[in-house]
Parts: sequence; C-alpha cells; structure tokens
Amino acid sequence: MKGFVKKWHKIVENRDENALNELLDDNVMFYSPVVFTPQKGKKMTKAYLLAALEVLVAPEANFSYVKETIDTDKCVLEFNASIDGIIINGVDMISLNAEGKIIEFKVMVRPLQGINKLHEKMGEILKNYKKAEAKKEMKKLIKSPFSFLKKLIGK
Repeated sequence: MKGFVKKWHKIVENRDENALNELLDDNVMFYSPVVFTPQKGKKMTKAYLLAALEVLVAPEANFSYVKETIDTDKCVLEFNASIDGIIINGVDMISLNAEGKIIEFKVMVRPLQGINKLHEKMGEILKNYKKAEAKKEMKKLIKSPFSFLKKLIGK
C-alpha cells in the first residue's frame, strides 16, 4: 500500500490522467461528499477525480496532503486546500483490490462552505464533461443511425 500511496501522490502532483486510468478498477465505486448515490465504474470515477484535481490541485488552491493512515489494502489521506479564500479540509479513503487497483474511493469534506464551494466548482467542470460526452454520442449516432437499434435487438 505504501507503493500505491507514492504513485497516488505522483498522480495528484502531475495531474496524470493516464496513470490515474491505470490505477482504477473497471468496477470502482466513487462516493462524493455532495452526490447521494455512489458513482459506478471507471469512466464516472475518473471524471470526478479529474474534476477534483482541476479544482483542488490548481496552483492557487495550495493543495497538500497533511496526514496519512495506511493499512494493507486501505488508506486514508487527509488534505487541505483553499478555493476562493475558503479553506477546505478533507479525506480521501481509498480501498484497493489484490491487483493494486482502486475499487473504492470515498471523499469527505468540511466545512459546509468548503463543500458548497467544491460542489459549485466541480459542478461546472462535470457539466462541461457531460456535454462533451453527449456530443460524442451524438456524433456516433449521426455516423451510424441504426447502430443503437442493432445493440438493442442484439445483432
């Protein structure tokens, strides 16, 4: 697990999308501090984590991990950041499978003003991400308008 934590710190420091992708299990579950239902799968988890990196690890946010608790297949990493003058304190709780891939990523944040600011900033990024994904799907549909029907009927 200590090796994983070192990799994680590098990913955060470099905002490395490719390395992040390699560490996520296909069936990873992401628990956001502002979304009631868990986000399932690599694609959604990656979107949330990349948005968090963009907001929390921006140079002006002064992001830093301040404490670590490491177990065999789990770790808790406490962090601090500042967004628009609001100090945010939180923890990343990460669980790994036997292959060393992330199977669960849970984030807790305080205070309420910090959660609200994080929700606002990440919401903007995720909204743009969802629009881009919808455009991709529309392009696929335009290129092959009956492909979705083929999938539906299993041909």
